[in-house]
Amino acid sequence: MFRQIREDIDVAIEKDPAARNAFEVLACYPGVHALIAYRVNHWLWKCRLKLVARVCSYIARWLTGIEIHPAAIIGKRFFIDHGMGVVIGETSEIGDNVFMYHGVTLGGLSMKKGKRHPTIQENVVIGAGAQVLGPITVGKNSKIGSGSVVVQSVPSYSTVIGVPARVVFSGISADQEDAEEIFRDPMSQAIEYVLDRLPQMERDIRALREAVNLESPDSEPAPPPQPVPLATKSKIKKASNES
Repeated sequence: MFRQIREDIDVAIEKDPAARNAFEVLACYPGVHALIAYRVNHWLWKCRLKLVARVCSYIARWLTGIEIHPAAIIGKRFFIDHGMGVVIGETSEIGDNVFMYHGVTLGGLSMKKGKRHPTIQENVVIGAGAQVLGPITVGKNSKIGSGSVVVQSVPSYSTVIGVPARVVFSGISADQEDAEEIFRDPMSQAIEYVLDRLPQMERDIRALREAVNLESPDSEPAPPPQPVPLATKSKIKKASNES
């Protein structure tokens, strides 16, 4: 356990350019504080001291703003950057070398007992404010965009964004990851494609109408009926009353 705590501090120095030394990380990083508390609480949980583990996890949540259930399974080299607002549920499983930003929720959608929280495989990056919900699996080497709501499993080597989250990039190896990390919404791309096709569709429809001798859509439509003046309306109403 102490070896893992030392490794958690080293990972914070490695992944955060603002970290200067181990003492600064140990003194000023709530993500590291919450992770150290989790390591101890998880050990207590496995020793069947579950109430003690829950009380200690509640104290850690109050001090750090990060809630990690003692029963969750977290691998090595896990780092929470900034950390405020992170929630990791009871049946969550997190692999090695996972990087998580603040405001992330690994939550459940079911009230039943059993597996109801996500499984995050190794080398995954989860952006700020992302919500990963349900007993789904996020494949290795994947990225979840900030503010995304993930309710379906994510393939390995993929990037997902949006509400609900959609795959905007998918590869088969780490060498095929997009280095620029500039991704477009697939729905906007589909709309742009339809708009590009619209002029050709209009030409095709016009040609079909001309082929069957229908009125051309370019002909001027009949003028709309003119509104009846207010004075005329009152005269018509008066005549109807007299009759």
